[in-house]
Amino acid sequence: MKLASYNINGISARLPRLLDWLAEAEPDAVALQEIKCETDRFPAAALKEAGWHALVHGQKGFNGVAILSRQPVAEVRRGLPGDDSDEQSRYIEAMVGDVLLAGLYLPNGNPLPGPKFDYKLSWMARLEARAAELMERDTPVVLAGDWNVCPTDHDAARPDMMRGDALFQPESRAAFRRILSQGWTDAIRAARPYADCYTYWDYQAGAWPKNWGLRIDHILLSPAAADRMTDCGIDRETRGAERASDHVPVWVVIS
Repeated sequence: MKLASYNINGISARLPRLLDWLAEAEPDAVALQEIKCETDRFPAAALKEAGWHALVHGQKGFNGVAILSRQPVAEVRRGLPGDDSDEQSRYIEAMVGDVLLAGLYLPNGNPLPGPKFDYKLSWMARLEARAAELMERDTPVVLAGDWNVCPTDHDAARPDMMRGDALFQPESRAAFRRILSQGWTDAIRAARPYADCYTYWDYQAGAWPKNWGLRIDHILLSPAAADRMTDCGIDRETRGAERASDHVPVWVVIS
């Protein structure tokens, strides 16, 4: 089973690119982030025609997550628990076969200091609590999405340019490490510990042609999922397409 994560940066603007990639990469299920549309405006009909079932947790103009699957899926949870007042659409869970796939779009946190960075850290604390609950499950669990955290300086082409960014702050990195320490495996780093594995290139400053990338899209595997991983990768070439997202897909194969 091939499971992927893809920040599409606006489903309306990128639907042709998404359909092209789905046909070429042939994943079994995909966690999408930043769809930037309300649930009832998601292009479910076009995706259904292409053979995809969709679970959607949308939000007008911002955020929004979805899970696409070749087979019917059962929704487990919509929204991250821990704060009933949180109206941002950033989290969804579903069973894909015998694997629980959680799709997340972690807050960016800029500018800092301020309420946006405070929200990022509080959201990560809630995610840490939910991840601990998921770790108790007998079934394999995959946490996939745009984490908006660059775990180490090695995960950035130009760390010197990022020191003041929320993605680089010690608090953000520590929160990511606390989740990993529960027993999760960072799929890409487990397979490629020393490679440059960027997943995001800004639209500004010629970041793509200069390869000034960041690794901020991650797939974390519970022990039961990690034991079954046979392959993983990053579809870097999608960034060079016309009207591409500034992120690229990340994927893992679970036997």
